[in-house]
Amino acid sequence: MGTALLLTSSIFFSSCIGSFTLFNKLLTWNKTIDNQWVNELIFLVLSPAYGVAYFTDIVVLNSIEFWTGENPALQSAVTKEVETENGHFVITTDSKGHTVREVASGEVVEFRFNKSAKSWDLVVDNQVHPLLQFTGENQACVYLADGSTINVTLDQAGMMAFRQAIGMKAYFAVK
Repeated sequence: MGTALLLTSSIFFSSCIGSFTLFNKLLTWNKTIDNQWVNELIFLVLSPAYGVAYFTDIVVLNSIEFWTGENPALQSAVTKEVETENGHFVITTDSKGHTVREVASGEVVEFRFNKSAKSWDLVVDNQVHPLLQFTGENQACVYLADGSTINVTLDQAGMMAFRQAIGMKAYFAVK
């Protein structure tokens, strides 16, 4: 209860809009991709990361920036604690991706970008579960929750095929 009150007060009493550095870093990175269909595909696959980044900016980073004058998201690796109705989490973001650890259970989930394979993976219990792999200049292979894959072209038809495959529901790569 005390933590929730502290987080709430940090938002309401800091009078700070903040720079939203973490969210903007993610958005800026996504915009570096030249192909609009790749941008859309990455956005759909990583849309939960946008929510986490936005929430972390609002609750933690912008308040720290207001009170200290420095934003930790500008550092090379950032570790933050987040308290939600679903638990207490420690989130570390570095050049390889994002690591989320639930404090109570110690469960760790990682989102990692493999530059050489041009892929995003989910790592749980040291098991790598592929999320997305770019297979050509205009194609990607997306791994679905049931273990199947769908190859999509990075154009409007490919995006439509992907949306139909997931039924416009939340995208999860593991069972």
